[in-house]
Amino acid sequence: MIRVLFVCLGNICRSPTAEGVLRVRLAAAGLDTQVEVDSCGIGDWHVGKGPDRRALEAARQRGIDIDALRARTLDAEDFGRFDYILAMDHDNLAAIQAQRPADCSAHIGLFLAFAERPDEAVPDPYYGGDEGFARVFELIEAASNGLVAELRKKLQVKLRGGPTAR
Repeated sequence: MIRVLFVCLGNICRSPTAEGVLRVRLAAAGLDTQVEVDSCGIGDWHVGKGPDRRALEAARQRGIDIDALRARTLDAEDFGRFDYILAMDHDNLAAIQAQRPADCSAHIGLFLAFAERPDEAVPDPYYGGDEGFARVFELIEAASNGLVAELRKKLQVKLRGGPTAR
């Protein structure tokens, strides 16, 4: 089992969208039983709340259901549990790195690196309109496709009994 965690600021816009998109992409690729996906936030403002209504609507328009997701914060156990901890922007990445224990072997980086945009961030659409959520969705879809390709390769190596470096 490979475990992927998406991290944004409050866990109500970008990271639950990424969780929902990746789940759908993994199911379509036949990898959903081999990859676990979760999301969380750096801040605790929205703990226990569902995704932003605009994120819900953007997902619904694309046939993705994220209604049941609930916000939570990044915690110390996440560093040992997940193989990939993917930040939506540079501030989130810095916060993750600040909390990272010395013995953490997870791949920690920006999510858009999987869309061949290694230094770019998924912009926070919270203070904007619906168009910001549509743009975020496009970026997340592109990065999810790249991540699925990497996970497929990694899982094939595991099935063949080869090394599984993170």
